[in-house]
Amino acid sequence: MVVESWLARAARTRPDRIALRAEDGVLRYGELYEAAMLAAQRLSALGVRPGDRVGVALPARRAFAETLHGCLLLGAPAVPVDLRLTAAERRARTAGCAAVVSEPLQGLLDAGAPIAGSHDLDATAIVVHTSGTTSGPRPVALSYGNWLWSALGSAAALGVDRADAWLCTLPLSHVGGLSILVRSAIYATSVVLHEHFDAEAAADEIATRATLVSVVPTTLARLLDAGLRHPPRLRAALVGGAPVTPALLDRAAAAGVPTISTYGLTEACSQVTTGGPPLFCTRVRIGAAREILVAGPTVAPAALTDDGWLHTGDEGAIDPDGNLVVTGRAGDTIITGGENVAPAAVEAVLESHPAVAEAAVHGVPDPEWGERVVATVVLQAGQDATEDELRGYCRVRLAGYEVPRVYRFSPELPRTASGKLLRRSLEE
Repeated sequence: MVVESWLARAARTRPDRIALRAEDGVLRYGELYEAAMLAAQRLSALGVRPGDRVGVALPARRAFAETLHGCLLLGAPAVPVDLRLTAAERRARTAGCAAVVSEPLQGLLDAGAPIAGSHDLDATAIVVHTSGTTSGPRPVALSYGNWLWSALGSAAALGVDRADAWLCTLPLSHVGGLSILVRSAIYATSVVLHEHFDAEAAADEIATRATLVSVVPTTLARLLDAGLRHPPRLRAALVGGAPVTPALLDRAAAAGVPTISTYGLTEACSQVTTGGPPLFCTRVRIGAAREILVAGPTVAPAALTDDGWLHTGDEGAIDPDGNLVVTGRAGDTIITGGENVAPAAVEAVLESHPAVAEAAVHGVPDPEWGERVVATVVLQAGQDATEDELRGYCRVRLAGYEVPRVYRFSPELPRTASGKLLRRSLEE
């Protein structure tokens, strides 16, 4: 199936609408379309042809959006690159690319560049690398159809206001941040783009301009720490990337910050569930060993197995109301004395303690019990708690075998650029 280019349609229907508000300037849809056309012509002058991959190693500014949309107009799959990677890691991500854009495109134009003005929904649009929390990062080829259905499913779950301004502080090399740019072009709404997460700057943006924002639990907590209270225009803060504890949701509610929990994956083009139920275009079921399985038009074609499902490696259940409840990664389960312990459940209890900002739980080998439960705790600024105090707190809220035997205190937890916990680093 072929559809009109998203950006061309937005420029035709809403040319004066602000498409992007970045730290280096503002672009309206008419201006962004013209800039993306120039980017496509410059890529063509470099020898890039439809179907060729293009590495995009640019900061989260205007040039990133112009280059990304230039690739989409040309039909050349974009490969966003995390600028925090080493030179060797960047080369590995962009192996096979016909060009790598590391500076704003300038120079020669190919006036005859083959820009079709439409998108083949079966063609690859963007190649996104997974965050690599349990194994090395893997490239996932997401089609134009994947992005379109993801945007439509998100719109059905959240609604779309023509005046929406979606704040993006997530890395554009990851699907969560990138999807904000793409879906906003499909809706012809605005993106407010911050190059880095700064709690005070983001809180000010939410208090004055943003109607939607995507966060991970850690950044939500930092926004609340920065004083975010009762933002008048905010429709929702989408919280994903990691399990969010009831204590943090209660804290956000007390501050008048509306939150919606989401679950998603790179292979499913971002959101799978929003607020509990699957997106209207997405199917979810629980397979063997409580594994979450996903199918539908948002799933990358190559991610489907022979049974027609994406096997996520995450564990969960579906409650009587049809909401997906994610309990953790299959490989994260701790088996101690023959009992299974879900780290997320223990973390939720620890993070409900008033002195605890964050907690991470994992297992270590134990000659008697097989594994013992270990907790790494980050305390709230200015707060104190002892190992004995936390152990006693857990004992009245958890089964005996779930109570951590060892408590470690750390100034921060190891996380990926997108905010996911690197549990392997704690185990090592």
